[in-house]
Amino acid sequence: MTSPPLATVRTAARPLESLRCDIAGPPELTRVVTEHLRLLGAEAAEAADTAGTVDTAETADTAGTGEAPGTAPPAGTTGTEATPGTLDPGATPGSPASGATPGTHAQVVLTGGGFGPVTAEVHWADARTAPSRDAVGAPQATPHPREAHPTPDEATVQAATGIMSVHGRRDDGPRGLGADYAATAAGVLAVQGLLARLLAQARGGNAHAAGRVTTSAARAGLLAVSQYLAATGADEDEAARIAPGGPPFTSADGTRFELETLDPGAWAAFWRALDAPGEAIRAGWRPFQFRYATACAPFPEALHATARAHAWARVRQAAATSGAEVCALRTLQERAAEHDGAAPWSLARLGPAAAAPGRRGHALPTPDLPLTGITVLEAGRRIQAPLAAHLLRLLGADVVRIEPPGGDPLRGMPPACGGVSARWLALNRGKRAVEADIKSPSGRRRLRELVADADVFLHNWAPGKAAQLGLDAADLTAVNPGLVYAYTSGWGDRLDDAPMGTDFMVQARTAVGAAVRPADEPPAPSLMTLLDVLGGLLGAEAVLAGLLLRERNGGRGVRVDSSLLGAADTLTAPALRRAAHGDDPRPPAGFRRPLRTADGWLAPTDTCAAAASAYDLSTLPTTEALDLLRSHGLTATPVTTDLAALHTGARRTGSIGGSIGRDTHGAPVVPDPWAFS
Repeated sequence: MTSPPLATVRTAARPLESLRCDIAGPPELTRVVTEHLRLLGAEAAEAADTAGTVDTAETADTAGTGEAPGTAPPAGTTGTEATPGTLDPGATPGSPASGATPGTHAQVVLTGGGFGPVTAEVHWADARTAPSRDAVGAPQATPHPREAHPTPDEATVQAATGIMSVHGRRDDGPRGLGADYAATAAGVLAVQGLLARLLAQARGGNAHAAGRVTTSAARAGLLAVSQYLAATGADEDEAARIAPGGPPFTSADGTRFELETLDPGAWAAFWRALDAPGEAIRAGWRPFQFRYATACAPFPEALHATARAHAWARVRQAAATSGAEVCALRTLQERAAEHDGAAPWSLARLGPAAAAPGRRGHALPTPDLPLTGITVLEAGRRIQAPLAAHLLRLLGADVVRIEPPGGDPLRGMPPACGGVSARWLALNRGKRAVEADIKSPSGRRRLRELVADADVFLHNWAPGKAAQLGLDAADLTAVNPGLVYAYTSGWGDRLDDAPMGTDFMVQARTAVGAAVRPADEPPAPSLMTLLDVLGGLLGAEAVLAGLLLRERNGGRGVRVDSSLLGAADTLTAPALRRAAHGDDPRPPAGFRRPLRTADGWLAPTDTCAAAASAYDLSTLPTTEALDLLRSHGLTATPVTTDLAALHTGARRTGSIGGSIGRDTHGAPVVPDPWAFS
C-alpha cells in the first residue's frame, strides 16, 4: 500500500494544526526545526508580534513542500546572523531567546491547540550532562579548562565527538563533513522532543503542563558515532581491518560510481565479468562486506585498476548480468533539477476512528519518559528501523523486536561485548524480543496477535515484501484500526530509476558525496553511515508525529513513511538551494580540513579556519598549537582520533556531549539525546 501524495497529506494530516511556533537562534540550529514544524502544520509567529520572528510572508509559498524558508547561509558562516525563518537571538527582550548569547543555542516555543506551552532548546554543546539511563554507574563529565569551547560550532562538534575521525578513516586522517550533519540531526531530535511532550499531554500526562526539552549537536554527534564507539569497548578486535581505502570506483571514461550487493556470489560475478584477478576478488569481499561497520574498505588496488580499464557502459553491463548494482555519482545541480520538494516523511490517516490503544489501561506518561504506556513492534534490520525504535524506547516506549527463529543473526556480529555484538547493543539494548517466522502462516498469525494490542508497527523490509506477506498497512489496521503503521524505506517510492536503497547508494544518487566533500576533492559518499542514522532519526520523528495525529483524531490509525532519500534531502537542503539559484553548491576548497600537529590534529572553528591554516603547527604539540592559535584570537579544538578515548577518560572533549557510560554487557553507552524538565 503506497502512501498518498504529499499534497493530500498537507491538507489532511497535520498533527500540529492550530499550534503556533516561535523560533530563535542561529540558522544552523533552527533550519530543520523551522522546516519540520511548518510541514507538520504549526504556524510561525507573525513578524509584527515580536521583532525578529519568522517572516511568514516570505515562506508562505513553501510551507508544506519540504523547501526551507529563507536562504541558506554560506558555508563557513558563524551562525550568529539572523536570517529569514529565525528570530534574532536577544533582539527583543522577552523573545524566546532573550538573554542568550548570540549563536550559542536555539529556542523553540510551541503554543496553542489546547496544549500547555512546550519549549525546546538546541545547544551546540553541553557543559555537564547526565549519562544515559542505560548506563551502569557512569560519572558526570566536567570539561577540562583547556578544552572548554566558548564558541562551539559544527566543526567543533564534529571534531570532539569523533565524527571527523570516523568520516576520515578511508582517507587515513580525520576529515570534516562539509554539510552540517550534527546540527541537522540535533534539529530532528528537538522536533522529536517537542512531539513527545505534546503527545504526553494529549495522552493525559499533566494535560496542560508546560514542559521543556533540551538537546545538542554534541549529543547528536555522539549518537551518530555510537556504533563505532561501541566497537572500541568490545572484548575483541574488529572483524575487518581498519585501514585507508574504499569506493567509489572510476570507469575508463571518468564516471565515478558506487557498487552494491549483499551477495558474495554477485560480487564475484561482477568482477569476473570485468576480468579482475581472482585473488583481488576474494580479498576485496570482506572489507566490502564490513564497510558499513568500519567506515573504510581497504580494497586491493587491482579492483580499482580493473574499474579504470572499462568504460561506464561495460561496467553497467557487468552489473546487469551479475546481479550487483552500480550507481553513478550525481552532482548537486543534477539533484536540484529533479528535486520534487517533498517532505522527508508522509502521514496518512487510515481506517475508521477507534479508541487509541494508549487509553486501554496502559501506564500514563511521566515527565522524563513521555512514551510510557506506548508499545512499539519493530521488525527492523541493520540500522534505520532499529535506531528509530531505539529512540522511541529511550523516550519510554516498550519496544518488542520481531526476530526470526533462532534470533537476530546480527547479535553475533563481531566485535562482541559480554558475548553480544557491541554494534547490535548500540541499537537494540533494552528491547524485548519475540521470535516469529513471518514467512510461515503461523508466524504471521503470531505477528497479527501482537499487532492487536500495539500502538506502532515499524519495519524497513524490502519494497513490496509487506504486501506480499499480507502485512501491509491495510492488512494490519484491519486487526487494529488505531495502529500507527510506519515504514522506513530507501527511496519512499519517489524515484522511478532508483537503485538498491542502501546508505551508500542513496548518497551517490542524491549527491551527498558532493555535499560532504570540499571542492578541491573528488565527490565521494562518506563510508560513515550518514543516511542510515539520519534516516532512523527521521523515522522516529515520523512515528511521533503519527502518534500525535492519532491522538488528535479520535484514535484513527495512521500510516507514516520515511526514507533515506528524505534524510539525504534534509542534509543537503542548503546545498540544493544554492545549486537551484545558480551558485556553487559545494563547500570551498579545504573546508573543515583539520590541521596536523606534532602529536595529533586540531580543528579550527569555521570562522577561524582560513586564518589558522596560515600557521605551521606540525612541529608543535597539540597543547602548544592551541595556545599559539589562541594568542592570535583563533579558536580550535583537538580532534578525537581514538574513539576509545571518549569512554576511557583519556580525552575530555567528549564531555561536550555528556558522559559515556557502560551498559550491563560492558559496552559503551552514549548519553540520551534529550533532557526533559
